[in-house]
Amino acid sequence: MRRERERAGLSLTELARRARLAKSTLSQLESGTGNPSVETLWALSLALEVPFSRLVEPPQPSVRVIRAGEGPYTRSEEAPYEVALLSPCPPGARRDLFRVVAEPGAPRLTTTPHQAGVREHVVLSSGRARVGPLDAAVELAPGDYVVYPGDTRHVFEALEPDTTAVMIIEQT
Repeated sequence: MRRERERAGLSLTELARRARLAKSTLSQLESGTGNPSVETLWALSLALEVPFSRLVEPPQPSVRVIRAGEGPYTRSEEAPYEVALLSPCPPGARRDLFRVVAEPGAPRLTTTPHQAGVREHVVLSSGRARVGPLDAAVELAPGDYVVYPGDTRHVFEALEPDTTAVMIIEQT
């Protein structure tokens, strides 16, 4: 976190202001004592103008296997929703690949959209879900695919237990 903040030329105070987070929260994250939610990490990636993956994933070997149910999951504070970053944005590319695991309950609403031009791609693996822009969300079944603008408010709502999906966030 500190490396990205310094690369952006921001003070801790300025990053806290831009991300709308407490300075003490950022200080804890930079010292390695914090445990950020999905919402906190998204706010920081937006404020720093970097892919989400750059904040959470160390460099990876050339061959990597992540078995189903494994991986470092980050949980939402607002909904029964968690994501595992499967493939961070490699140098020269602008996309992150995630596994989403969600349960019925409160929908995961993106109240702070991604940067302009971002598109989200979702392939539903199991269960059923309502996914997409708030005003045009669609219901997906296993194997269904949807792509939509990520720079508008959008939703992921599990409609059945054990709903899983693969999500690609593509930055232009």
